[in-house]
Amino acid sequence: MKHRILIILAVFTAVAFLGCKDSNGSSKQEVNFNKDASYALGLNIGSGLRDGLAADGIYPNINEFMKGMKDGIGGKKARFDLYEAMEIIETAFDAMMSERNQKLIDEEKAFLAENARKPEINITSSGLQYEILTEGNGPKPTLQDKVLIHYEGKFTNGQFFDSSFTRGFPAEFELDYIIQGWAEGLQLMPLGSKYRFYIPSDLGYGDDGIQGIIPPFSTLVFDVELLEIRK
Repeated sequence: MKHRILIILAVFTAVAFLGCKDSNGSSKQEVNFNKDASYALGLNIGSGLRDGLAADGIYPNINEFMKGMKDGIGGKKARFDLYEAMEIIETAFDAMMSERNQKLIDEEKAFLAENARKPEINITSSGLQYEILTEGNGPKPTLQDKVLIHYEGKFTNGQFFDSSFTRGFPAEFELDYIIQGWAEGLQLMPLGSKYRFYIPSDLGYGDDGIQGIIPPFSTLVFDVELLEIRK
């Protein structure tokens, strides 16, 4: 969220630049942008806000936003000073993100609770859920090992986001350098097994996710084939 705030600060900086004063306090020589340049400036600022905020589903009230822009550029008496404005923006961000996060948390809990009722699902003490698709009879890897695996990852809605099968070759991982859900799950698998992991977000990428790839509070579903253990 904090990097979103920086975008707002950049907008304030642009506004302050437009209304800057010289060293003796008087206004610098006024130079008016033409119609197209003025529009282009507004488009640039608006696009920056869209790219920075829309990813989180956050949009300002356009009428109030324009009032604030006009007061800032025109040097009019504003409702708040810039320090108060930043506090208000940050408080609003926190409230909106908290509301969004709670919805995602509730959805994840509901999925995991429903999935846990299936007879084929096993659950570890950490909350990792898994099912055995094929049981091998070889040794199990430890945290000190590397593994060669094929895997396919998707979200709980069935949307795929990663696959070694699609790339055409297996992946190698060190168990002590991967997310907790994978590290724990792979240690359950005898060599030659194929398991399906349901990795809760607190064993995966948590409340941050991976921007543009993994949303916050995402349970991840992985089909994993353990091909080789490398000491």
